[in-house]
Amino acid sequence: MLKEFREFAMRGNVVDMAVGIIIGAAFGTIVSSLVNDVVMPPIGLLLGNVDFSNLFVVLKDGAAPGPYASLAAAKAAGAVSLNVGVFINAVINFVIVAFAVFLLIRSINKLRKAPAPAPAEPSTKTCPHCLSTIPIKATRCAFCTSELKP
Repeated sequence: MLKEFREFAMRGNVVDMAVGIIIGAAFGTIVSSLVNDVVMPPIGLLLGNVDFSNLFVVLKDGAAPGPYASLAAAKAAGAVSLNVGVFINAVINFVIVAFAVFLLIRSINKLRKAPAPAPAEPSTKTCPHCLSTIPIKATRCAFCTSELKP
């Protein structure tokens, strides 16, 4: 049974899938950093110094009454909060990853498309006298017996 599992695990598809999952996880980390550290700070600055990671609404105060300076402080106090900023960051992460996957799939589909075959050489021609279709190599029309010039 162990031998069968090893054979299954070492198949090309399983190894390729494992590599894809590892690369995907690393890509997700890069996109999260891109959103949290590069994209959102300028957007927050343009919107009046808003830190989206700390954008939340307190639904119920915790042990220590609010207002809370940050989401971490609200969680530490045990407050129930609606984390709008974290959700916005997650949506932007998703959009970026989805767009990257779309571009990847689009390029793979372009590579998979086989080029259109070249048009085949014509095998017939039309007799100029009777307008019948005859083989291209014919020197005399089979229908009207006219002699054809090459």
